[in-house]
Amino acid sequence: MLRMVLRTLVAVVAVAMVAACTSSTADRPASETKPTTGSATKPPPPAVPATGGSGYSAALSARLVATESLPPGFTVDIATVMARDAGDNHSGGDSSCTDEMIPLLSARRLTGTPSAIAAATLSYDVGPDDLWVGTEVLRTYADDGARRAMADLRAFIDRCPTASPSAQVGGGSYRYASAPGSQLGDESVHVSCTATSGADALKCDVLLVRIGTTLVAIQEESNKPGNDELLTQVAEAALQRYQSTGS
Repeated sequence: MLRMVLRTLVAVVAVAMVAACTSSTADRPASETKPTTGSATKPPPPAVPATGGSGYSAALSARLVATESLPPGFTVDIATVMARDAGDNHSGGDSSCTDEMIPLLSARRLTGTPSAIAAATLSYDVGPDDLWVGTEVLRTYADDGARRAMADLRAFIDRCPTASPSAQVGGGSYRYASAPGSQLGDESVHVSCTATSGADALKCDVLLVRIGTTLVAIQEESNKPGNDELLTQVAEAALQRYQSTGS
């Protein structure tokens, strides 16, 4: 039940793989998703779709992390359909710590209105029976929205360190905290989430980094404990890619 709840929340992350140009890992032969012995070469970066749904930016999508910046075995699927952010509808002053706050607390939606969004699903063959799954989301703002979104997120977590979904969402409880870690970009926050339902517990983590007027978010969901090093590694690669592809 808890895993189904988290999969439902993943659907509202700002990645909707409705019309991604590249195929998923499951659709690729093993020779394409796992490094071979000897002088293995990394797969070429995915082609950036020229057009997409509302809010899609081909120019910003070209600055998403590419496979050549990641360890062999990673795949990057660029999304062409973006989920909407929270906008300015949530002031945080009187919103209850329940269903509607969960996407904000988990940094899956943010306050403010970005001028452009780009997103991709990242997957990595950790082992024969293990797959690390995460997402990268880039949000650019025409004003001071990135800084305000970071401040709002910290304020939300301070006010609602726990959230209780309704029975319709699946019940259980969520705990959020700003986890310690190295600072990246102009400012960054590591949001740690633990979701529990009965004896079941699952983790979800987000590294949100601000670079000027842009937010770079790397999110991982339901991955095994101890995989935090991958989160940091992917975030650092994403930041380097974004900065090196600037005009």
